Amino acid sequence: MALKHDWTKEEILEIYNKPFMELLYEAATIHRQHHDPNTVQVSTLLSIKTGGCPEDCGYCPQAARYHTDLEGNDLMSVNQVKAQALRAKASGSSRVCMGAAWRNVKDGEEFDNVLEMVRTINKLDMEVCCTLGMLTENQAQRLAEAGLYAYNHNLDSSEEYYKKVISTRGYQDRLDTIGNVRKTNVTVCSGGIIGMGESEADRAGMLVALSTLNPQPESVPINALVPVEGTPLEEQKPVPIWDMIRMVATTRIVMPETQVRLSAGRTQMSREGQAMCFFAGANSIFAGDKLLTTPNPDVNEDMEMFKMLGLNPQKAFEKKSQPESVDAENSKYKSQGEKPKWTRPAHKIDRNLEAQQKAKTKA
Repeated sequence: MALKHDWTKEEILEIYNKPFMELLYEAATIHRQHHDPNTVQVSTLLSIKTGGCPEDCGYCPQAARYHTDLEGNDLMSVNQVKAQALRAKASGSSRVCMGAAWRNVKDGEEFDNVLEMVRTINKLDMEVCCTLGMLTENQAQRLAEAGLYAYNHNLDSSEEYYKKVISTRGYQDRLDTIGNVRKTNVTVCSGGIIGMGESEADRAGMLVALSTLNPQPESVPINALVPVEGTPLEEQKPVPIWDMIRMVATTRIVMPETQVRLSAGRTQMSREGQAMCFFAGANSIFAGDKLLTTPNPDVNEDMEMFKMLGLNPQKAFEKKSQPESVDAENSKYKSQGEKPKWTRPAHKIDRNLEAQQKAKTKA
């Protein structure tokens, strides 16, 4: 059966609001048609450069303009990253995702170091994912040449609600970056966050934006907001587990071949809740005690849960063959010193401005 790329918001809302048991059954059936229900891909998320980001994302403690008591750090060294990757591999992870608190990639020494990190981890026979902000086609090609397996660039929410969370970049910039990645052999990881005050229609809108991409993303993370004191969304109430299960199930039905990742917010979920998410189609998680800056279940707890549920970690390169790493001196794509003009929308978000003002009084 051919994948559907013309989903409408109305169709997705109808799926999302089905009677719970019917929704669960449909999602689980589709999941089994396209995936091994007892195999879950395990990734380790590593913050290689923390804090100091110039963006104003309402959910993010790494934004420099908010006061969140976050301890920042400069870019890690290649050796530090290699040590962390080896530790992740020993604990059962098949993928390392490296995140840097950048608005966009800038050509230069730091990006050259990230490329070397990609080569190093790929040569450990692990999948490598990066989330570095917006990037140009040439930068995407350089990452691909280094051996990058996946690039993460979340849409966060629907285009309409996005404007109520972030004012420092445009939605189209996100889509353009994904388009640049698609010009390479790197897979796309893109999803969003629920629990930011959005409506069910916004959740459906995000899935429309993702599912109408052709090809659809190979990985879609579904995050539950983890409210952090000092951010504009610090007062948001936790997302009910039923909403997470519905979102996972709907994502599975709309994007049958995609790996649906149960991401941030798992510390607030019981094992029973997570089990229902796996049943509904989630087949990827982040392991380790931290997701960039927010808490995450301990890897030993996850392995206990896997044993209890009879789940097995997915082996590296099971979905797509391992890319070859081209050494820097043999690289076809070179730094172009690009300075692209990414969008800076002019609208204001009151709660973001209030959080920024509060941060100034604490400084």
